[in-house]
Amino acid sequence: MRNVTLELTILFDFYGDILTEKQRELFDLYYNEDLSLAEIAEHLGITRQGVRDSIVRSEEILRNFEAKLGLAEKYGKLSDNVKKITRAAERIMIINDTNYRNFELDKCASEIIELTKALED
Repeated sequence: MRNVTLELTILFDFYGDILTEKQRELFDLYYNEDLSLAEIAEHLGITRQGVRDSIVRSEEILRNFEAKLGLAEKYGKLSDNVKKITRAAERIMIINDTNYRNFELDKCASEIIELTKALED
């Protein structure tokens, strides 16, 4: 089961700038600040239905951009692959240290680990 809130907040991180300032504010209050529709409506002096409509529209916009561009999905895959590469390089270092003690192999594996850490930052 996927976490819809997490999915939407990730999409917001990628595409939030395309929303209007008001949409960003309402989305942030609802998803990041965990305020209810009624609390947001009272705080901003608008109707609960107006808050809901804006949030639903924002969700639709974010999902449409992800469907077209796929940046969040690509980032997730890239992040997973970087972790796999790091683990493989660490295994190479262990095998090298245990069996071969090849300085050049150790240097290459270390360089791979450094590069993957830079990608994660």
